[in-house]
Amino acid sequence: MSVLATAIGSMPGDETTGAGYREAVKVVLDRLPDLAAVPEQPGRGPAATMTGRTLAVLAGLDVDLQPAGWRLTGGSGSPGLDHRRTRSLLAQDLDALEELGQGYAGVVKLQVAGPWTLAATVEKPRGDRVLGDHGARRDLAEALAEGLRDHVRDVRRRMPAAASLVVQLDEPALASVLAAAVPTASGFGRHRAVHPPGASALLETVMAAVVAEGAEPWVHSCSAGTPLALLRGAGARGLLVDVDQLGAADHDVLAEALEAGDAVVLGLVPSTDPEGAVSDTALTQRVVRWLDMLGLDPTSGRLGVSPTCGLAGASYDWSRRALALSRTVADNLANLG
Repeated sequence: MSVLATAIGSMPGDETTGAGYREAVKVVLDRLPDLAAVPEQPGRGPAATMTGRTLAVLAGLDVDLQPAGWRLTGGSGSPGLDHRRTRSLLAQDLDALEELGQGYAGVVKLQVAGPWTLAATVEKPRGDRVLGDHGARRDLAEALAEGLRDHVRDVRRRMPAAASLVVQLDEPALASVLAAAVPTASGFGRHRAVHPPGASALLETVMAAVVAEGAEPWVHSCSAGTPLALLRGAGARGLLVDVDQLGAADHDVLAEALEAGDAVVLGLVPSTDPEGAVSDTALTQRVVRWLDMLGLDPTSGRLGVSPTCGLAGASYDWSRRALALSRTVADNLANLG
């Protein structure tokens, strides 16, 4: 059984540096032949960030860009300039993916912000985060779910028939949402904690829409305290984690996921330029020790390797090296099995 290599999603560069979006697509498709992440390139501006890309997917809600960030505008059905820009940029990027991805036979992974990170990031029409309004965050999750249906269909239409799809929900804010650690607009207070059943319900809404379109829902977070068991219970069939952020209980959840046939992607390749040398042998041995601790081997379930988080903060050269290292480590582990 193979061990997969992938990326979290973001890549460095912009259209003025020579490392534009088409180049990012080429690098990802070349270095990740089994599980390519559709690149994000936040260096191009707000429309290209994780939040901006996700808002381009929303169905039935409109947004605009304010000095404080993205804000809902009430769903008038007439998106403003900022919202149209996010959709236009996404369409251009998917055009590039379609052109350069012909003949690609691996899995294609899409990334969007999950419902809780989106609610903790986007403001309501009159200010403050959507997170503080039960109805608004439910509407936002439903708009995300419906928009993802169309997004998955669009990407499936563009990619070769052999390519299957994974949708990765990025939830770096989920731990803070559950712990009442998300600040209010004033900065003097904190939003109330969301209880686990409520958190699970919105995640289920979004992941069920992904499943309904024949794609597989995965969740990524490189934040400590992310409730991995809750994510699995809500329907996640893949977990992408930073191994340096794992707590004691997380190891057991990941072992259970592997034994159940779910995907577990271990983020262990540095996501920014390291100060010293990074050896694929040392990284491979780290995974082997982790598997030994759990009583598993590299052929247990669907194991993957990736950088610890997105590569937007890396140099162009290191981003290429990080993906190559991820693939080499994955191959090393597969050969051990």
